Amino acid sequence: MDTPQGTREFDLLTCRAPAPPSHEGTAMHPLRGAIALMIVSTAPLAAQANTAVLTPVHQFVDAFNAGDAKTAAATCATQTSIIDEFPPHEWHGTGACAVWMRDYDANAAKEGIAGGVVTLGAPTHVDVSGDRAYIVIPSDYTFTQRGKPMKETGSMFTFALRRTAAGWRITGWSWARH
Repeated sequence: MDTPQGTREFDLLTCRAPAPPSHEGTAMHPLRGAIALMIVSTAPLAAQANTAVLTPVHQFVDAFNAGDAKTAAATCATQTSIIDEFPPHEWHGTGACAVWMRDYDANAAKEGIAGGVVTLGAPTHVDVSGDRAYIVIPSDYTFTQRGKPMKETGSMFTFALRRTAAGWRITGWSWARH
């Protein structure tokens, strides 16, 4: 896509560069060719970085869906911040992911919620800056409440992550119901 300055952009999510403009009948400037080659050769690296940073997000959601609090907590950094739609709405500090999971289970029992499953859509933002990352993913949440099937569609799951010696860890997340 053309930017206001007329430069070309590279889509990190699809790992594809937009089609170059037609230069029919003209020779391509050597510098443009070198730049295009650099962009194309870094595409696999961008895809690998996105896959690596998304891994703990998928592990967290898979563990939540399976009711596995220990695995879900293992995807989080020691210090984590969480904002969610049920009381007390905010968790932070050491072990926040495990405490959130315990509080989710207690709230679900109180509200008659069972079988909660989060389904992630395609990320709308995957921004990686060195050892930090920011991810926004449209998501749906299905469950039963007092035996009645329920669904929250179009919610947003937002994550902040940090790369550690052990790999990417979730340092914060929020759920915004649509």
